[in-house]
Amino acid sequence: MPCHYFLYLPSSLIILVTEREREIKANSKAERRMAKSQIWFGLASLVALLVVSAVADDVVVLTDDSFEKEVGKDRGALVEFYAPWCGHCKKLAPEYEKLGASFKKAKSILIAKVDCDEHKSVCTKYGVSGYPTIQWFPKGSLEPQKYEGARNAEALAEYVNKEGGTNVKLAAAPQNVVVLTPDNFDEIVLDQNKDVLVEFYAPWCGHCKSLAPVYEKVATVFKQEEGVVIANLDADAHKSLGEKYGVSGFPTLKFFPKDNKAGQDYEGGRDLDDFVGFINEKVGTSRDSQGQLTSKAGIVESLDALVKELVAASEDEKKTILSRIEEEASNLKGSTTRYGKLYSKLAKSYIEKGSAYATKEVERLGRVLGKSISPVKADELTLKKNILSTFVASS
Repeated sequence: MPCHYFLYLPSSLIILVTEREREIKANSKAERRMAKSQIWFGLASLVALLVVSAVADDVVVLTDDSFEKEVGKDRGALVEFYAPWCGHCKKLAPEYEKLGASFKKAKSILIAKVDCDEHKSVCTKYGVSGYPTIQWFPKGSLEPQKYEGARNAEALAEYVNKEGGTNVKLAAAPQNVVVLTPDNFDEIVLDQNKDVLVEFYAPWCGHCKSLAPVYEKVATVFKQEEGVVIANLDADAHKSLGEKYGVSGFPTLKFFPKDNKAGQDYEGGRDLDDFVGFINEKVGTSRDSQGQLTSKAGIVESLDALVKELVAASEDEKKTILSRIEEEASNLKGSTTRYGKLYSKLAKSYIEKGSAYATKEVERLGRVLGKSISPVKADELTLKKNILSTFVASS
């Protein structure tokens, strides 16, 4: 039976939508249709984001209110009681996530965690006095057994299989971070067609272990960008390379853009949003922290200006402006070359199919993007929708 998710939207958002609907009643029929489309597309995007946020993690997040609704029921539960500031908890995080991913489809097992800073009541109730504390709750029981084994995915999986009567194998986590060695370092990092972020790390370094899951997410965000590489190097095993680039502590992060292969220190924050913002700014990409293209992706200011002229022009003038768009597009370099070709193609379609084409196509693309499609296809359609939106906004 499929699962159903019920989302309760904030009343302020509902009021905002209602007021906007009232506001547009006085406008023309075409304006009303476009404004309503924008409202409900935006609302659908928010709902999709909320759904993704609710179901994305492989480890179930428990609270004071939800704990006994999930634990002690019809499945055994392994629960980590942690604090966000705890170094040992940060070190455990990637191992525990790997465990959660492996047992995600095991219906008789729950892998969960509780933030004891936020939910002190349930942590006190179960005798938590240090972090992390890991406890096993047998099926149908709220009487825990404290886990005393090693804090790695292999040992935890062995324990859960034994206590839960399962035989789950650890999942091999997909890796989007490029692993560097002395054999491939120059080929990848010094490639003048690539912008490369490199983490110099040591396997025994606690801060490196804490950074690992975040860094993997950064690599996942940019995996569709051919010109961006997120990589790491074990600088403990390959000391000479670390010394060559002035590495004296771990982790050290250096950025090697296309035009500066001497490398520059990364001195920003170490949260996912910090890394994504840095790459977007330095490289010119437009990704959000989910890896999706933003509404700015594909937009070229000089071509946007010409699109506005095209929309306002008479029928006799349109072909002349199209020629100017094609000329400007041919002058673009690097990744923007792709965007220029798309502007030219869409401008031709706009002239051939009339002004209603852009509005209808934006609405159609919005519907398609709301479905389950491949990341490559989503990128392609988002770029098209973003550029067409300029035609609509200029009408």
